[in-house]
Amino acid sequence: MIQRFILLGEGYTDLYELFEIARTNQRRLLRLVQLDTVISGQKKSSLVVILQPAEPGKLMPLYLSLEGVYPPEEKETERYQLFEQLSHELDAPIHRLEVKPSADFNELELYFQYVIGVLRLNRFIPPLQ
Repeated sequence: MIQRFILLGEGYTDLYELFEIARTNQRRLLRLVQLDTVISGQKKSSLVVILQPAEPGKLMPLYLSLEGVYPPEEKETERYQLFEQLSHELDAPIHRLEVKPSADFNELELYFQYVIGVLRLNRFIPPLQ
């Protein structure tokens, strides 16, 4: 199985797209994940929608809005409130993890590999088969 991040932007339109992906693929939804980090002394979060692979495919997509949301304990924002509403609507809890910021990596692809490793270690996604 291939586990791959699909990067969306940080704006509202990107978040609405992320939420619509979760809604329209509700039967495939595996997890909603919030990745918390600190960038230049400010707490930021990435929001992730993880889907099961499509049948008969072998791709597990991880849709990501990268480091564009303040976590609720830092600053209550509409973006995070919308993610919480999605969580309630889909009856899917938000799983939180602390990770390094993407800027700590020379390439975004290296960051994605790191986060996939963290998600596997925490059993949020299955190991390679």
